[in-house]
Amino acid sequence: MAGLLVETKLFRPRTRPGLVDRPRLDERLLRKDGTGLTLVSAPAGFGKTTLVSEWASDGAAWVSLEESDQDPVAFWTYVLTALDRAAPGVADDALTVLQSGPAPIETILASVLNELSVLPGEIDLVLDDYHLADSLEISRGMTYLLDHLPPQLHLLISTRADPALPLARLRARGELVEVRAADLRFTLEEVSSYFTGMGLDADAIATLEERTEGWIAALGLAALSLRGRSDATGFINDFAGDDRYIVDYLVDEVLDREPAQVRRFLLETSIVDRLTGSLCDAVTGQPGGRAMLESLERQNLFVVPLDDRRQWYRYHHLFADVLRARLLAERGDITDLHRRAAKWYDDAGDTVAAVHHAVAAGDVDHAADLVELAVPALRRDRQEATIRRWLDDIPEDVVRRRPVLAIGFVGALMASNEFPGVEQRLQDIERQLAGPADELVVVDRSELERLPSAIETYRAALDLIAGHPPGTIEHAAVALDLAIPGDDLTIAAASALSALASWAGGDIESAHRGYAAAAAGLERAGHISDVLGCSVTLADLEMTQGRLRQAEATLERALSLAGDGIRGASDMYVGLSRIAWERNDLDAATDYLRRAEELGAASDLPQNPYRWRLAMARIREAEGHLDSALNLLDAAITVYVGDFSPNVRPLTAVRARLLIRQGDLSAAQEWADSVPDELSYLHEYEHITAARLMMAQRKDAVPLLERLRAAAEDRTGSLIEILVLQALAGRDPAALERALTLAEPEGYVRVFVAEGEPMLTMLQRLRPASAYVRRLLDAARQPTRVSTPQTLLDPLSDRELDVLRLLTSELDGPSIARELVVSLNTVRTHTKHIYTKLGVNNRRAAIRRAHQLGLLTR
Repeated sequence: MAGLLVETKLFRPRTRPGLVDRPRLDERLLRKDGTGLTLVSAPAGFGKTTLVSEWASDGAAWVSLEESDQDPVAFWTYVLTALDRAAPGVADDALTVLQSGPAPIETILASVLNELSVLPGEIDLVLDDYHLADSLEISRGMTYLLDHLPPQLHLLISTRADPALPLARLRARGELVEVRAADLRFTLEEVSSYFTGMGLDADAIATLEERTEGWIAALGLAALSLRGRSDATGFINDFAGDDRYIVDYLVDEVLDREPAQVRRFLLETSIVDRLTGSLCDAVTGQPGGRAMLESLERQNLFVVPLDDRRQWYRYHHLFADVLRARLLAERGDITDLHRRAAKWYDDAGDTVAAVHHAVAAGDVDHAADLVELAVPALRRDRQEATIRRWLDDIPEDVVRRRPVLAIGFVGALMASNEFPGVEQRLQDIERQLAGPADELVVVDRSELERLPSAIETYRAALDLIAGHPPGTIEHAAVALDLAIPGDDLTIAAASALSALASWAGGDIESAHRGYAAAAAGLERAGHISDVLGCSVTLADLEMTQGRLRQAEATLERALSLAGDGIRGASDMYVGLSRIAWERNDLDAATDYLRRAEELGAASDLPQNPYRWRLAMARIREAEGHLDSALNLLDAAITVYVGDFSPNVRPLTAVRARLLIRQGDLSAAQEWADSVPDELSYLHEYEHITAARLMMAQRKDAVPLLERLRAAAEDRTGSLIEILVLQALAGRDPAALERALTLAEPEGYVRVFVAEGEPMLTMLQRLRPASAYVRRLLDAARQPTRVSTPQTLLDPLSDRELDVLRLLTSELDGPSIARELVVSLNTVRTHTKHIYTKLGVNNRRAAIRRAHQLGLLTR
């Protein structure tokens, strides 16, 4: 999405010279303390954008919204990008998760809110023309934002209609500042100031104020009409009617007084939302668009500049509305203008705008052509919500003749979790393909041959979602049989779906084959970031199979494909850290995590924030820092983002293991009470954890371990741990011997030495002791490795360390202040000092840097 951003939407409009001072409104808008939201709500033409632009602080996060921003991905991408530019780093994680596929908006916003809550400074977030983007999905996220708004963030919404937000609740709490049309209307004194220098007497100004009721747009149009007029008083006395008639009358006056060339330019270019020279030339069919826009700006003819280089403009919204109405009244048929605009946008690569104008031109077939060609790239960039919106624009009878377009809409519906009716659509496509070929309309011929296998792939996905793995495997197999040579994406998708179904059922070997095929297909297609995502899963499966060396090779090969600049590279380092941990090489494990952190959030897949914390928790536990490890696990749980993979190692189970090591058996038992009794691969890790709890409680865990051992015979990674526990629980040297035999070729160490003195005793009794056993004994006898904290040039004070420890929790800024019994400003000051000393600019980076330096283990 980053490459699709319209930069001008993030620019705060420039304030124009000659504005009337309005201290009464300035005082009202500046009442920020204790208010969660400032709402400027009024009809068009009341000067909302101008007022808000003056109010916003330098460096404010500004978003000028459009109808296309009803797409939640687009809306939140703009909002989070604006925030990140105003305070670099606060939205890195959130943008990464947002752009990686479906995720709860609450999860995405939580990380931003936590970052903002300890920000030393304050940020103004302005959402201009919010009514254009308002929708149920947007409102859900905005309500969450308002409910958790930190005091550092001031939100201002400019809108023509009240948004679907909890305004009554905010109003009752005193957390809402409202500026309405009645507040925005010019007073008599402000009207007088506005017309200074135009030679109007007090009576004429009073008449204008009365007739316009202080409506700024009408006053502006009146000022234009008065230019060069000798009979100003007569004009003002004839000025009558309600607001709409005033506008019509004044526009007549303005347009009639402009040269024909200017009048035509204004009318014809009103069909586009943003104006630039070459676009205006294309729409009007005449040269000189850029010069005309600059001239209109100099004349203050309701043209708003959108950047500082005089390249992009827009008309005042009200003025544009009236121009469009006049254009339709005079010309009726304006399809040729929209058709020209569609071509310009198509040539410029802006498919969204091109489709909009093609539909407006009534050329739905051309719009369908554009959509069909755009689908692959949008699907690759995970912009299915944009495709989904077009489904409402393209008539069903057009789609029925276009199977390639129809399958693109199926993909968009499924990505939007709209599954009802998808099977019927798939059947309709099959009927299209079975009918006469000459009745089909296909623009993207390369996609046509893919359809049979794509249909089966979507059916495989439907079965997976419905919880029917056998159906997934069956349809995926058919999809692979039907796949044409070179259709690497379909092969990858079908293979991955089959692998997911096999994995959920505990068939690790089939899951591995499927993911390996998916990774190979994605690599051939050039989707390297997706190859890295598959490599994480492949390595996990290989570790489950007990193949540490193969997992290491998988991750290293993926890194060689990616280098350090592509998304997913940091995840490879986190995976390598786990392998180093399994071999008890804690220095290497820590170094891998440091390298992952240095790559930054741009190199993270959505799951990396929790994986990194989990990996660091393992290291801290191995060092004996159990409290630090528990804090890291709690943090990992708060940033957990799942995917379609089965959650076979729940973080709550990992946490329960740590509680057992700490001796908090009652808390561990509370967790164990929620574990299903029936054994299955999906809950294998939890049942092994439950067996550990039984052993800690001095209960007989041998029967449970026997059942787990029988079930895990083809999962060597799990089997080794089960055998180790069997050896300890039943004083069973044979179980230990088999565990050693399976573990030695791959270099496992941690699974043995982590068991402490009981395992050391058993290893010492083995005769003769092999070289591998002697290596394990040496590792077990070594004192617990304790990381040596690096030295800061400017060390943190004790109070700053207290704040730093609380930054690792879920607490926001005010909660940290309450915990430490200090003011919020004091917390902000400490946080600013911490960021400076650690050389970071956000909370996430501070926490990771602190873990690297060992500051949280003291």
